[in-house]
Amino acid sequence: MSPFLGEFIGTLLLVLFGDGVVANVILNKSKGQNSGWMVIATGWGFAVMIGAFAAQAFGSPDAHLNPAATVWAAVAHGDYSKLPVYLPAQFLGAFAGAVLVWLHYLPHWKETQDQGGKLGCFCTAPAIRSTPANLISEVMGTAALLIGAGAISSGNVAPNGLAGGIGPFLAGALVWGIGLSLGGPTGYAINPARDPGPRIAHAILPIAGKGPADWSYSWIPVVGPLAAAVVIGLFFKAVFG
Repeated sequence: MSPFLGEFIGTLLLVLFGDGVVANVILNKSKGQNSGWMVIATGWGFAVMIGAFAAQAFGSPDAHLNPAATVWAAVAHGDYSKLPVYLPAQFLGAFAGAVLVWLHYLPHWKETQDQGGKLGCFCTAPAIRSTPANLISEVMGTAALLIGAGAISSGNVAPNGLAGGIGPFLAGALVWGIGLSLGGPTGYAINPARDPGPRIAHAILPIAGKGPADWSYSWIPVVGPLAAAVVIGLFFKAVFG
């Protein structure tokens, strides 16, 4: 067990469950086809929960699963030592999780003609393409995630610490709420590993009938969350010291 392994396994399961639920809803002849946004948002909430439990079990007590969370914690606490360990593990885990989603739904890619839908099983895309609005959406969604996560773990909320095992449940509920409330404009990547890792997997895997990976949009799910991480990190540092 190690922090690297914990972040890798946790992020792998995050993407396996998260991108998996999107594939279940989008791909033709899947038993979950057309079950809708509520199913996707709920699936992503559970993905965060099980990913966090797995990360902790395999050696990462922080269970960030998200470079934005790691950068936020580094800025807020002035400790950058975890970045070179956590960030590669998160990116590699996200890529591996996407590969497993492709394998799990292997016969369904050929049965699905919608190239945008196939791409959406791996990464995010805006409902209305507008660079300023899309960037703002990712910044706001990530800020809500980090403020919510910081509040959950704050000693002001739980002076004696959270009861054992409740943290991942609360984190999953938080992401579920963000998906239902703020996810519509961009698909709420809010995670700079969750989008580019699977997008790269889409680009290199032999997915039947796939289209382009939409690289012109790909920087927004990375820059937006990281910008929010720095701003919210500085905010927490100013408020909590």
